Amino acid sequence: MDVWKEFDQNIITHSAAHHLMAIDDLVQRLGYARVSDVARLLEITRGSVSISLKPMKEAGLILQDENKHLQLSPVGQALVDSIKTKRLLMKRLFTEILSVSPEQAEVDACKLEHLLSDESAQRLVSFMRFVDAEPASLRALLDAWQRQDPTCDHEPGACSTCDTGCFVQAVARLSGRQEDPA
Repeated sequence: MDVWKEFDQNIITHSAAHHLMAIDDLVQRLGYARVSDVARLLEITRGSVSISLKPMKEAGLILQDENKHLQLSPVGQALVDSIKTKRLLMKRLFTEILSVSPEQAEVDACKLEHLLSDESAQRLVSFMRFVDAEPASLRALLDAWQRQDPTCDHEPGACSTCDTGCFVQAVARLSGRQEDPA
């Protein structure tokens, strides 16, 4: 199987995830959601929202009543709950374990929330439960990680991590940085 093709196999797109979450947020706060409310919350036009919601209605993720009020179907609600959970898990991983700034963690989690598989999310839940249950073990691991020499010799053959090329150099080139990001 060509792994890259899996990207197109997601249930919804990034944009669709935000439309669904906007409906959920509005219903939670106001008790209802209309196309105009979703458009205002997402800062896009009502026309864009209408076009985006059509396939989600056809897929049974969104219901609309005679008053044009939107709500999530049980399947849509389950999908939103899953996406929100994945976002929170990834934010915790990025901030608490990897020491990414909260702002960047939010951005990265938002980018990934609808792409993360249920299997990976379940393993992440398990890992975070371990983190919560064993704070001393986590602290020891993070302390050891912080003590590790962050420099890189850029020698993929001598590095157990970078078997296909220097990862540090590849990431630094991508971000426009010339030095080690560590």
